[in-house]
Amino acid sequence: MTHAPAPPRERREPGEVFGSGFALFADMLLVGLLTSLAALPVLTLPAAFRAATATLRGTARTGVQISARAYVGQLRAHLTARGLAAGLLPPLLLAVLLVDAALVRGALPGAGLMGPALALLALGAAVVGLRSTARSAPHRLSPRAALLRSAADPRGTLLLAGAVVLAALLAWSMPLLVPLLPGPLAFAATVVELRAERDSEQT
Repeated sequence: MTHAPAPPRERREPGEVFGSGFALFADMLLVGLLTSLAALPVLTLPAAFRAATATLRGTARTGVQISARAYVGQLRAHLTARGLAAGLLPPLLLAVLLVDAALVRGALPGAGLMGPALALLALGAAVVGLRSTARSAPHRLSPRAALLRSAADPRGTLLLAGAVVLAALLAWSMPLLVPLLPGPLAFAATVVELRAERDSEQT
């Protein structure tokens, strides 16, 4: 009895982390939608992004296209008490930023400088948060460790900052894309961390 030959795996270019073509685009759309749904309770936001990056790591390692079942399995693994406690940080930070923004709009001394400072603070918090969720499972980063890693890898930090700015511009100009944006953000964070890990192994 003869077996049909297995379909050839997609060939990757040297240095390419993920496969190219439409499959990658479809994977990012699926991850974006699943992450948006999983993050709806707000407290599950870190777990949702951890599941997204872990799923993307899996497809980078095996070349298998992402499935909803794989994402749900990762989400269940990351829905821990510690993960839910970490979910308190984003709304608390958002509340602080909103209060500060309201104060900036008032006639306070230095209000012109506080606006850009708050924008940079929000951008930095987003980058550090993404890096903290993109590490492999045995090496999860605390916010402090993610901050130190961001400072030690300025190239990756700038790339992630650019991804966050682009996502914010897309959300502002085309709100219908908001449910899909977590996918590219998780993808960017995963690629930055994979390349940082590869560089650290080579040194």
